[in-house]
Amino acid sequence: MVYEQIVQGGLTTKANPGKATILALGKVFPHQLVMQEFLVDGYFKNTNCDDLELKQKLTRLCKTTTVKTRYVVMSDEILKKYPELAIEGLPTVKQRLDICNDAVTRMAIDASRACIKKWGRPVSDITHLVYVSSSEARLPGGDLYLAGGLGLSPETQRVMLYFAGCSGGVAGLRVAKDIAENNPGSRVLLATSETTIIGFKPPSADRPYDLVGVALFGDGAGAMIVGTDPTPVTESPLFELHTAIQNFLPNTEKTIDGRLTEEGISFKLSRELPQIIEDNIEGFCHMLIGNAGLTDKDYNKMFWAVHPGGPAILNRMEKRFDLLPDKLNASRRALMDFGNASSNTIVYVLEYMIEECRKMKAGSENCDWGLILAFGPGITFEGILARNLAM
Repeated sequence: MVYEQIVQGGLTTKANPGKATILALGKVFPHQLVMQEFLVDGYFKNTNCDDLELKQKLTRLCKTTTVKTRYVVMSDEILKKYPELAIEGLPTVKQRLDICNDAVTRMAIDASRACIKKWGRPVSDITHLVYVSSSEARLPGGDLYLAGGLGLSPETQRVMLYFAGCSGGVAGLRVAKDIAENNPGSRVLLATSETTIIGFKPPSADRPYDLVGVALFGDGAGAMIVGTDPTPVTESPLFELHTAIQNFLPNTEKTIDGRLTEEGISFKLSRELPQIIEDNIEGFCHMLIGNAGLTDKDYNKMFWAVHPGGPAILNRMEKRFDLLPDKLNASRRALMDFGNASSNTIVYVLEYMIEECRKMKAGSENCDWGLILAFGPGITFEGILARNLAM
């Protein structure tokens, strides 16, 4: 596995006593790098499809996603071993889960190790584990295999969030915040891990919406350490998590519709999703920032760490809040470099957010307060009002 480290040095703003903070971030990717410009030919070759109309549609979608590179677990070796994955209509859920269960565990272990290394304290100091994935299904769950792979104490308290989709990373962070603040001295490891193999299918005119996923989604894993009252010298908090809320929109459960079938997971994403988010996000954010006495006039003074579900969602967010062009840079960079990696993506956004905030602070711009946002099945809104502690 390959992972990148972020710079965490420099001055650190002091955290408020008892408030949860993100103490470290880590990420990892499978070795298979996909360049967007070569994706269409490779995908149609691997699935033995010669439908010119579908190929042209996927080519157009690839240009509109703004994605440049992604990492995936799928490889020539896997397709040679499991050629049935590229054949329409065959029951392949067992094969997919065999691949996915192993892949997400390995990526989650590696991302967690990268995060723990940057945190700087021993793995034995981890007291709680929150594990998030929409790419596996088994009993016991991936949380147990992750705990065993890391050598966590059998006394480590575990929470598992399955099939939360794109909002899973921020949902996991909300849960980690609650655990940390209600268990003084605890250190919570949050790990997310996803692969698109669970839903990989050949192109079909009967499922044109599948092509959106082919053009947009990527694989990988992310991790965070969350805790209150950082230890001086040994811990450098990155963000303070002030307030976390979750809302669902009634009667929108079919907008993001996913089902586990004999052929893997089948997803349907409604075209109305960006519009529904735009119509409801303002009230959600207004409620969130009100907890710190902030108002709508402060939006352009804040940082925005938004899960990049796709460029249409980011564009509508920018328009709705009349945001300055650089406010969503971290989200757009994560989408361009890694695609939409479901629950993992918020980790990549937060890493880029630290870089963007340092640029803003160097230019005397204020980005002390900000929002961490994601949208998932339900439609579910997850939001955290945060304070930037990394200088």
